[in-house]
Amino acid sequence: MKIFVTGTAGFIGYHLAQRLLDAGHAVTGFDGVTDYYDVRLKRARLSGLANYPAFTAIEGRLEDAELLTRSLQGAEADIIVHLAAQAGVRYSIEQPQSYISSNLVGSANLLEAARAHKPAHLLFASTSSVYGGNTKMPFCELDAADAPISLYAATKKGDEAMAHAYAHLFDMPTTMLRFFTVYGPWGRPDMALFKFVAAMLEGRAIDIYGQGEMRRDFTYIDDLIEAIVRIMPLAPVRGMPLAGDSLSPVAPYRVVNVAGGHPELLMDFVRAIEAALGKKAACRMQPLQAGDPRDTSADTTLLRALIGEVQRTPITSGVAKFVDWYRQFYGV
Repeated sequence: MKIFVTGTAGFIGYHLAQRLLDAGHAVTGFDGVTDYYDVRLKRARLSGLANYPAFTAIEGRLEDAELLTRSLQGAEADIIVHLAAQAGVRYSIEQPQSYISSNLVGSANLLEAARAHKPAHLLFASTSSVYGGNTKMPFCELDAADAPISLYAATKKGDEAMAHAYAHLFDMPTTMLRFFTVYGPWGRPDMALFKFVAAMLEGRAIDIYGQGEMRRDFTYIDDLIEAIVRIMPLAPVRGMPLAGDSLSPVAPYRVVNVAGGHPELLMDFVRAIEAALGKKAACRMQPLQAGDPRDTSADTTLLRALIGEVQRTPITSGVAKFVDWYRQFYGV
């Protein structure tokens, strides 16, 4: 099968492309290799994918509509997985324009290119952040998600709305994947696990926001990729909902939480890092940051209805694997 993946220099895109290539699929990767974080890490991911003869790398920005359309046409892809985006809740407060440009304009370009290409299934990355100010736990796909508390979340909610419109107007089967706190080897340097490990190895204190009382539905990268791969052949069909389904009544469009469904205290995550590193963290307790929800928890009923039991790696194992990768990659 031929698959077009945006964001293959990124954390999730790299892992997905590798999994698909290992399974014998042809993958065309599209990525802007932006400098939001260390470009050397992105280049290293792409270097690993370049070892596969069935991988084609295209470097370009989503904002370049002509290149994006041409690349998608040339890939002759059966399935599109759109993962590229400007990520990060806190950075969206500092650099809002990059989110508008990439997540809204760029994603609109992707949808327009996909409309012309007519894929069998478009899978589109969203985020648990769209649940915003919701206080009902766990978060369910049928819950309203109309109170974003960060611009990042607002742009992703906008993506969901645009994708629904395209699915309705052009009968394009689309699944929005709401990811919950993904972590693991090759992860992003702006995320807590990466920052905590780097600081602790250098003997620096770590900032614990929300006074350590935050909970996150941590999702190990291999578990996430397994779920995506299983969802890929399950294109939504208009008028054929499952029980409790988020399937739109007017479009082949579905929203799915992708997570383990077992939220953990942030401090338990820190203890897993301490165990993996064999050293104690010096913690600076901080108030909750603007744009961050205190808790996230995924209702995975729909995910399990679609793909069966959800693979779940314990945080102790997942964190240890990240630490092993970090030590090897950085030679520490």
